[in-house]
Amino acid sequence: MKAVAFTHSLPITAEEALIDLDVPEPTPRRFDVLVEVKAVSVNPVDTKVRRRSEPLGEPRILGFDAAGIVRAVGSHVTNFGIGDEIYYAGAIDRPGSNAEFQLVDERIAARKPKTLSFAEAAALPLTSLTAWEMLFDSFKIPRDRVKQDTLLIVGGAGGVGSMAIQLARRLTGLMVVATASRPETVEWCSALGAHHVINHHKDLAAQFATIEVPAPAYIFCTNQIEHHWRALTTLLAPHGRIGLIESSAPLDLSGLFNKSASLHTEYMFARALHQSDHMIEQHNILQTVSRLVDQGILRTTMTSSMGRINAANLRRAHAAIESGSARGKIVLEGF
Repeated sequence: MKAVAFTHSLPITAEEALIDLDVPEPTPRRFDVLVEVKAVSVNPVDTKVRRRSEPLGEPRILGFDAAGIVRAVGSHVTNFGIGDEIYYAGAIDRPGSNAEFQLVDERIAARKPKTLSFAEAAALPLTSLTAWEMLFDSFKIPRDRVKQDTLLIVGGAGGVGSMAIQLARRLTGLMVVATASRPETVEWCSALGAHHVINHHKDLAAQFATIEVPAPAYIFCTNQIEHHWRALTTLLAPHGRIGLIESSAPLDLSGLFNKSASLHTEYMFARALHQSDHMIEQHNILQTVSRLVDQGILRTTMTSSMGRINAANLRRAHAAIESGSARGKIVLEGF
């Protein structure tokens, strides 16, 4: 089968950074389903793994978001049958979705939204899971539209921020403040449901003062935490919660102690990586997201298509992600 892989950690400007190759088609076992991949989207984690995890010449297939059709099932599979259309975010320690066929554990996959194309659906899984697990599992924000606190989302126009805005605005009673720095990203965050949008390149506290909303009880920082950390701990309300999705240099926690605040981390791959008893929760979350999309409550965050799934197009997608200027999600479709 066709696949795209990397064999050495190279700059994305190198033609060999991602290469086309043929590999054997895998066979499902136990909880696996074999998926004919129809579309994928690209996430920052794709670029980080490519740059930081040297495979020493052994081909490694990247790709975590995908939508496709089930073509075979393992002996323990009960949720899906052959021909089902599904979407998922995959696992960090298994071959990825940049291939014609991929094995994925049924417990971290769900039926794709019926109202979306494969490409539109492929934009959703990883970011939906990341945002949902932070807001509702870690922050434990009630989904009753009553609690009148403020949520600040740093990096609102990125993939995770785009889903966090929607989930918070549509499913909770929070005042949603997002950050963005360009006219098109400000407009994007507003269209997704942010009540206010401020510029993360400017003084956050000064801008917060002008919009006259309560100090954020929740802050979800999706990028550049070292740059924003001091400002965020200053802004945070007493007993507030800060959530991070990437590791960083050691942080000064003193600003949290004097507010009796808490720090939360989110790693979407943790359940599958450690074979957690709660793996099925990712299936449940994605099923819920699918239903909410079909009800018109949530929308896809696909913003651009870079053509077919091949090395040249994936190199362009990786370069766009690494530029730091991507809005929403970049998708590729078909081989």
